[in-house]
Amino acid sequence: MSTDRQPVLGILGGGQLARMLALAAAPLGVNTLVVDTSAEACAGQVAPLLVANWTDYEALQRFAEKVDVVTFDFENVPAETAHWLAERVKVFPAPRALAVAQDRLAEKNLFHECGLQTPAFVAVDTREELDQAIAAIGVPAILKTRRLGYDGKGQFRLAQPADADAAWAALGTQAAAHGLVLEAFVSFDRELSVLAVRGRDGDFRTWPLTGNWHTDGVLAMSLAPAPDSESLQGRAAALARTLAEHLDYVGVFALELFVKGDELLGNEMAPRVHNSGHWTIEGARTSQFENHVRAVLGLPLGDTGARGPSAMFNWIGELPDRAAVLAATDAHWHDYGKASRPGRKVGHATICASDTVVLHERLAALAATLGRTPQAQPVLAALKD
Repeated sequence: MSTDRQPVLGILGGGQLARMLALAAAPLGVNTLVVDTSAEACAGQVAPLLVANWTDYEALQRFAEKVDVVTFDFENVPAETAHWLAERVKVFPAPRALAVAQDRLAEKNLFHECGLQTPAFVAVDTREELDQAIAAIGVPAILKTRRLGYDGKGQFRLAQPADADAAWAALGTQAAAHGLVLEAFVSFDRELSVLAVRGRDGDFRTWPLTGNWHTDGVLAMSLAPAPDSESLQGRAAALARTLAEHLDYVGVFALELFVKGDELLGNEMAPRVHNSGHWTIEGARTSQFENHVRAVLGLPLGDTGARGPSAMFNWIGELPDRAAVLAATDAHWHDYGKASRPGRKVGHATICASDTVVLHERLAALAATLGRTPQAQPVLAALKD
C-alpha cells in the first residue's frame, strides 16, 4: 500500500453499509471508491461511485487500479468477481469466506466443522426429497433457498407435512438453480449476535453480545450489551474466533446465534459489517465500521468495549419523525438516503445511556413519542428484567 498518498478502500456494493464504511474511513485519512450496479446506490451520496455490472471486467480493472484494498458491502456479490479481483488487488475478507456465506448448506457444514451446532437440516433438490426431509426432521420446519436469501426472503415455513405442496410452489423453481435446505424450527429462548473483528496480523476482538428482535424476518431492534449475556460471551467469542481462523478471515463479521437453555446454535454468518452492530457507532469505543476499515488496511484494531448500554431502532419502509428523535437525550439519527419502500431498511436510531435504568426511561419515552411502543416492548422488558 502506498505511503505517499491517502489509501483508497474499494467497496463492492453501494448500500447503507458502504455508506457508513465511507463515513468511518474519512477521519482515518482513507478515501473510498464504491462499485454498484445502480446509479441510485445510496453510498454514492457520500463517496465516489462507479456504476458497473459484476461481470464488466473492463470497469472492474479500472476499479482495481485505483484502490489499495477491496472489501464488501453485502455478500451477494458474485464470488467469481471477488476471485477475479483478488488476482489483481488485496481483497478482504478472502473470497472463500464470501463463497461459504453465500451458500446456506456450505455455511452450516462449516459451523459443524468448527464445533458450532445448528438446528437439524437436510439439503433438498427435488419435490421427493422435500417429503423425505420432512420425514427426517419433522415439522415445524423452514424451507430456505441455499443462496440469495436475506431479511426473511427466500423462506417458507411449514407447520405440517401437508404444507409441502405450497412450500414447493413458492420455492421449488429455485431448487434447480440454487438448491434448497429444510431446517428444523427451533423454539429458542432468544436471539443474539456476536460482532467480531480480526486483523491481518491475527489480532481478534469482539464487541459485547447483542440481543436482537425481528419482525417478519427483518431486524426490528437491538440491545447491547444483551442482558444476562456475560456467561455466554466467552463461548460465543471462542466460536467466532474458531470460524475466523478457519477461514483466515480479515475484517468484521457477525455470527447470529439462537440461545436455547445452555445451548448456542448457529443461525447465519454475515461476512461483513452487520445491522445488529449499528449501535457501535455511538455506543462503542470503536465502531464496527471503523474497525473494519482498520482491519482490511492492516492498521491496529480499536477497543471494542461498550461505552454503556445502547438500544437501536431499525426504520423499515419509511422514516419516522426526525425532530422527535433528535429532541431526545443521547439519541442518534441515521438516514440512509434511500427512497421509502415496504420492507426496505431506510435508517436507524441509537439511544445511549450510562446505565440500563436510564436507557429504559429514554427508550420508553421516545417509543411513546414515535408511536413505536410495541416495537420497543421486548427491549423494554429485557431492560426491566
